[in-house]
Amino acid sequence: MTIDHDAVLSARVLLLGSGRPSRAELAGAYRVLAEVNPKVYMPKLVDAVLGLYYESRDPKVDLALAEEASWAARRMEAGAPNRAERLRRALNAHQTALFALGRRAEGRVVCEELAEGGDSDRLASVLAEEGRFREAAELDEKAARNAGQEQSFWTMVRRAANLEGAGLPDAASAVFRELLDETRQKTAEQRTSLSILTWELVHFSRMRDAAGDGASGTAARREALSVLEELATMGEPKNWSCILSWWSTLFVLSGRAAEPAASPACPMPPFGTELGWSGDVRDGFQAMLPDLEAEAVRLREADRLPELADVQRRIIVRAAARDGGRPYLFKERFTPYFDEGVTLARRLPDNSARLARALTDRSMFLVAARTFEPAYADLSEAVTLLQDR
Repeated sequence: MTIDHDAVLSARVLLLGSGRPSRAELAGAYRVLAEVNPKVYMPKLVDAVLGLYYESRDPKVDLALAEEASWAARRMEAGAPNRAERLRRALNAHQTALFALGRRAEGRVVCEELAEGGDSDRLASVLAEEGRFREAAELDEKAARNAGQEQSFWTMVRRAANLEGAGLPDAASAVFRELLDETRQKTAEQRTSLSILTWELVHFSRMRDAAGDGASGTAARREALSVLEELATMGEPKNWSCILSWWSTLFVLSGRAAEPAASPACPMPPFGTELGWSGDVRDGFQAMLPDLEAEAVRLREADRLPELADVQRRIIVRAAARDGGRPYLFKERFTPYFDEGVTLARRLPDNSARLARALTDRSMFLVAARTFEPAYADLSEAVTLLQDR
């Protein structure tokens, strides 16, 4: 290797000078010095290039920087401090940049490298996006074994969603029952919100209904109604920070069955997760919105109300996926969607199932908006409708 001594000298002068070099200047200096002393400067190069990546807004520049960061992180010595963490950050940037450009096959390879290093979350999401739910569920199971006793809401919901997507509803329900048991215990100890327990119970009721287990679905709805009655009467025992993402994640997941089936040729969101959607999938999911809105107009003009109710719900799901976790004007932004859903469902003759669904949707939204009395009224009506079917 030929060393450019002038370049090395310039890099050292830059680093030793009294000025404050820009991040781009630092990256340039570290590129030169990493060839001379990789043990010292390769980690600095990774950090500097990732800093440029985080500042960039150009997808092609993002990819070039992420590739360089990954290359540099791989070249760090095996025992270097924080090597694994730097490599994880670089690979995460790399896969994100690849998926943003629609280069899924290459992105998946990088995710596989991440999984080999012990971080399988992203690969599980990518597999779910492509309809490979059983493989995703196997990764989730392995991660759960490695994580020990207590799992988070996010990991358990994703695991249940992938099992359900794989055609294993009873296994999915078993995981969700574990989550419910943990949440019941936490609410008893005031370590989590009664609202979260309500959302989980309603989602579980939908899971069991879909699996043909109406008795379990009914029991879960009744328990949810009981919890919601307590909220309507007493309110939350404690004041919780923003928990909207719990609601939006479960609501969006409830819409998966109405969407096209995921496949490698037609990837769909990894329902059951809030974060980690590939850029191309996120954009593609929202890009369906104009066609859905146009279809809603046609159905309304043709007075085809049942189909219109279903399309309107798919529109609401996209709104929740995009903005459901944002508290600013939350109630004002979403109330028209859910009110329209109920109004439309009430116009459907002899269709108690769609009306119960619309009322339940609005009830859970109102819980998210901390408007508990109307939420209780809606869910109570929905429970009665489903009993009378």
